[in-house]
Amino acid sequence: MKLIDPIVRFHAELQQIRRDIHAHPELGYEEQRTSEVVAGKLAEWGIPVVRGLGVTGVVGIIRNGDSPRAIGLRADMDALPMPELNTFPHASKHEGKMHACGHDGHTAMLLGAAHYLSQHRNFDGTVYVIFQPAEEGGRGAERMIQDGLFDKYPMEAVFGMHNWPGIPAGRFGVTPGPQMASSNEFRVVVKGKGSHAAQPHKAIDPVMTAVQIAQGWQTIVSRNTNPNDPAVVSITQIHTGSANNVIPDEAVMIGTVRTFSTGVLDMIERRMGEIAEHTAAAFDATVEFRFTRNYPPLINHEKETAFAVEVLTEQFGADHVDARTEPTMGAEDFAFMLQHKPGCYVFLGNGDGGHRDHGHGLGPCNLHNPSYDFNDDLLPIGATYWVRLAEKFLQAK
Repeated sequence: MKLIDPIVRFHAELQQIRRDIHAHPELGYEEQRTSEVVAGKLAEWGIPVVRGLGVTGVVGIIRNGDSPRAIGLRADMDALPMPELNTFPHASKHEGKMHACGHDGHTAMLLGAAHYLSQHRNFDGTVYVIFQPAEEGGRGAERMIQDGLFDKYPMEAVFGMHNWPGIPAGRFGVTPGPQMASSNEFRVVVKGKGSHAAQPHKAIDPVMTAVQIAQGWQTIVSRNTNPNDPAVVSITQIHTGSANNVIPDEAVMIGTVRTFSTGVLDMIERRMGEIAEHTAAAFDATVEFRFTRNYPPLINHEKETAFAVEVLTEQFGADHVDARTEPTMGAEDFAFMLQHKPGCYVFLGNGDGGHRDHGHGLGPCNLHNPSYDFNDDLLPIGATYWVRLAEKFLQAK
């Protein structure tokens, strides 16, 4: 690995920033303290700061030379509404809130890059460092775009990065095309007619109707979807009934759908509605079906992905870069940015959890796990990638 020496020497401060943010997690659109930390550091380093895009978003503007070219680098800032089991000193001080996805590390890595770029302006153009709120279900990327991110601060391309447990620490994974899935949710209410359970002939049973709908839905992926187009239909909640001798009036099913393409998603939504409606009709029941599209699939652009792989390979070696990494059915709202601008999103390996300090929880170091902690060894690695990516994109004349 060819890490940038000044960034390596800045590692201790980046770790302090990261652990401070980890200890003070804030949920989507509530990142007031985190935004203050980010904006304060950028201003301290002489970087012009814009605040308020996406409510709590922060954009730093690092210019050099006279080129009109510009690149965007994005990190997310929000935490999750979940308890932390870790007891090390930098564990969450806010009950029920935790940085269980590594956004604290993402923020610190981008701050490390911003610090270096502000001191060593070896590029010609503008680097926008974008600190985004509300990635965890709040559509913060979309909100920043709606507030004029790309209109007020034109950039040719935008790049993102996420730590990834399970990939060896310091190794990168990326693939052109779909890398993360769309995130969607559904809710169906099956309405029947209640009765005494000993007199089922007097009822229209919503429970058995829901069971039949659930079984029918499971055929969509196996019989309606091209096997080369991965998709997931998962029923995660079923709510019905109040007593063992009562057939209830209704049953509710809730769950998620994940796909890598909008076409497959369109088909699944249509088939789910059709199966629910017609199955219910066959049992003399009715349904209310609601399907909500949250995040689109994250689709890396071919040219920008090839560029990112080139930078990664030059800086860290081909043996540290998987340029055809396996896509994941997880979702990420950086997808909204890639709908508006060409760009690329990479995974940076977080390891297997062996880096965690004494006092970590007994669970695995997986994303969204109460025993998770970001690997601070990655801070100079991620910051180095950001710097070399921006410098190569905006090659000095």
